[in-house]
Amino acid sequence: GGGMGPGGGGGGDILPETPVYVPATVKFEGKAWHFVGLRYKGNSSLVQPWQSGVGKLPLRFNFDKFEDAHPEIEGQHFYGFGKLSLSNAVADASLIRNKVATDLFREAGVPASYTAFAAVYLDHGDGPRYWGLYTLAEDPGDPLLARSFGDDSGPLYDADGTGARLQTFDEASFEPDNKAAEEAGWGSVQALITALNSDRADSVAWRSRLEATLNVDGFLKWLAYNTVIENWDAYGAMSHNYLLYSHPGENGRLHWVTWDHDRSFQDGLRATSLSQESVDATWPLIRYLMDDPVYRPVYEKYALEAADGLLAPGPLEARFREEHALVAPWVVGENAEQPGFTFLSGPQAFQDALTGPNGLVDFATKRQAEVHATFGTSP
Repeated sequence: GGGMGPGGGGGGDILPETPVYVPATVKFEGKAWHFVGLRYKGNSSLVQPWQSGVGKLPLRFNFDKFEDAHPEIEGQHFYGFGKLSLSNAVADASLIRNKVATDLFREAGVPASYTAFAAVYLDHGDGPRYWGLYTLAEDPGDPLLARSFGDDSGPLYDADGTGARLQTFDEASFEPDNKAAEEAGWGSVQALITALNSDRADSVAWRSRLEATLNVDGFLKWLAYNTVIENWDAYGAMSHNYLLYSHPGENGRLHWVTWDHDRSFQDGLRATSLSQESVDATWPLIRYLMDDPVYRPVYEKYALEAADGLLAPGPLEARFREEHALVAPWVVGENAEQPGFTFLSGPQAFQDALTGPNGLVDFATKRQAEVHATFGTSP
């Protein structure tokens, strides 16, 4: 495509090149971090604003990216975080979905990032300009791994591509996300795919093979919560937005790490049904587990746990309202997002995303009943 900035237009692949890191200074509450690596990130969240001429582009920070050229920043971190992601809520008029969903996963015990809202200003040399309200998330690397597994030394793989369906192994679909993965190769991922797709006639033996390669209980919990919140941009509908961590203390057994939840809480989109009947064998990690008499009840137990706990109508509505009120001044209030740097048509769109038809409050009000209608009211 032509043009050097958003709205450049042109045909074919709008962003044919991989974004590159450039050095930047990051300032926060009077402190400064120098020579921080800054680049664009994302797929549709980058292409959509780029095509439409909106300047609110998603970003990624790597705080010690340029330590070789600048030894004085070796090991530089931002309050313990080496890498941070800034997502732009390109398809979320509430601006809170990604943070709320990620927080819910983490609080439920599913490995997920810490998150925060961030008002982002960029200065290209002619003074700071407000780019809008973003969701800040820790990169699914060292702090998350140490916190979730007590060990961050194992290989981490970023799943994205046809092979991420887990039907057949495809090296390109599991990008090494740390040095350990670069050095280890893909043996643990291949072992999972082999075990998952092996003969299931002897279900006891099949489960034993599978559980040697994957924390199945952890996946079932993720699947239950992900389905209850109707996050369609995930395994079962889309072959991306998860990582696999190979735990050194468990002979390399893989653990599911969830990522990017800005399409959650949206009734009627492409989310899998609560029963998972709509999911076919091209998503074997769902289909085969749901067809198994031992694993399916575990999934249903976690779905009810979600619906009656963190996602119960009262607590979920309260969470939505609290977060919406928190960000409002930076979205539509005195520090509102600016024309050319917002995806909102106006303040009403922001409000309707919370309290309008099919809004977040509406979701919170009815989702528990839908889970009970599918699974009953107790495990």
